[in-house]
Amino acid sequence: MSTAVSLAERLAAVVEPFLGGPLPVRLRAWDGSEAGDATGPLVELRSPAAVRRLLRHPGELGAAQAYVTGELDVPEQDGWDLDTALTHSFQVARERKLTGARVTPGSVLTAVKELRALGLIGLPPGPPASQAQVKGRLHSKLRDRRAISHHYDLSNEFYSLILDPQMAYSSGYHVKPDVSLEEAQRAKLDLVCRKLGLEPGMRMLDVGCGWGSLSLHAAEHFGAQVVGVTIAAEQKKFIDARIAERGLGDRVEIRLQDYRDAVPSPREEYDAVGSLEMGEHVGQDNYPTYASVLCRAVKPGGRVLIQQMSRTGRWPGGGPFIESFIAPDMYMRPVGETVAMLERGGLEVRDVHALREHYVLTVAGWLERFEANVERLTELVGEEVVRVWRLYLVGGSMAFRDGRMGVDQILMVRPGAAHTLPGERAG
Repeated sequence: MSTAVSLAERLAAVVEPFLGGPLPVRLRAWDGSEAGDATGPLVELRSPAAVRRLLRHPGELGAAQAYVTGELDVPEQDGWDLDTALTHSFQVARERKLTGARVTPGSVLTAVKELRALGLIGLPPGPPASQAQVKGRLHSKLRDRRAISHHYDLSNEFYSLILDPQMAYSSGYHVKPDVSLEEAQRAKLDLVCRKLGLEPGMRMLDVGCGWGSLSLHAAEHFGAQVVGVTIAAEQKKFIDARIAERGLGDRVEIRLQDYRDAVPSPREEYDAVGSLEMGEHVGQDNYPTYASVLCRAVKPGGRVLIQQMSRTGRWPGGGPFIESFIAPDMYMRPVGETVAMLERGGLEVRDVHALREHYVLTVAGWLERFEANVERLTELVGEEVVRVWRLYLVGGSMAFRDGRMGVDQILMVRPGAAHTLPGERAG
């Protein structure tokens, strides 16, 4: 007497030839049937739409689309959660040396026949509402404003529930593993200002100033005269309110301005220039322009410091998920390539300070705050965007932990006059 093969078992049989071995997870289909490794993380396919998305976009993007819509879920169960489940999947892929789908004509034909028999061949659903739909010429000023708006204009309250009180949206500097998120961000801001050699009265340009953490810190604690530039209207509104609250109107000016328009005349060059995790947003083709702006904005002999993420592997940009849901048009490259581009832009690179492990701790702090405030976050942006951000934070932490992404502070000077860099490193 034959035993009927369940839906989950049929789905597992379709994908296993492409995985180089048995299904490494416990798969539960929308009819409740299960297949795969009973001790592995539970992956629920809650709708046929999840399969159609994966057929349309195999790999990271299709899986992300299905996850954020709730058509696919990874429930916390038996000691597994999203982080450990993804880590397990990456480990299996490494062990099996899977760099992409293992495709043969026979396996494809068999898969198509089975999926057609299951009624799963068809048009996929449209893109999730949370997926960016940015149009226009790549890295034109209008498209850049739209891309930044998609990410940063969720609301200031949304970010305040995830970030530290200084609203620093970049890696902190964790001098000890157990310091608080706020302490790590303050230490990072101090480190940046020390590396730039800021002293009272010095003029500093903050390129891509975010919610003003560096601009306000440099003015309030180092006495600098600061101009910050951003193209996010919500950010400028937020910083202007903090400037008024702290009585810093005579020391900080925030401009709603594209970085390409931030170069002063030679008589108004800044003593120092900082730019924290903004260079990832300018794009590969525009990076020489960004490097040139940094160089021309500072006086000869003046210091420039950027903090920037790097990426190695198959996608030199942000990767399919980040570029589609978080930061459209984002571009990261290996740090050595960035250093070369900065040098070609006219700057002398003096120090590269790797902070990859620090970002793991920073994201852990953000994720803790995220989960503590998830109810209010859901009220603000809805369940789908909350799922986008959970995947973003968990995946980002893994990428820094496993070395697929890095972050570095790169300290430079503009040639043409004697610099004042000390012989001893600032941090």
